[in-house]
Amino acid sequence: QVQLVESGGGLVQAGGSLRLSCAASGRTYNIYGINAMGWFRQAPGKEREFVSAIRRGGGNTNYADSVKGRFTISRDDGKNTVYLQMNSLKPEDTAVYYCAASYGTAVYTTTGGYDLWGQGTQVTVPS
Repeated sequence: QVQLVESGGGLVQAGGSLRLSCAASGRTYNIYGINAMGWFRQAPGKEREFVSAIRRGGGNTNYADSVKGRFTISRDDGKNTVYLQMNSLKPEDTAVYYCAASYGTAVYTTTGGYDLWGQGTQVTVPS
């Protein structure tokens, strides 16, 4: 079993920054098999939506149009951790942010491509 644990959420004023972290823990064999890791978010009353994802090794990244130029995803495979640096935050970024991990071969942008999920961390940007 592999667990994903997010941290770094909170309340920040518009224009501010936050850095989310997601650490994978569990059996080394199972962690090593993880390829893409990603971030999704879900606002109240809305479906969970893709934010960003990155391949093992960091050579391939993908971003939702709504966060391009503001958010940066990175990962440290030695620490089994993925990060999401969020700058220039807007009220519409308010949501619960979920970390996800995939054993598949692609950098997926849909929830169906991911096998493991964290419990979520709240990000609030007041209007």
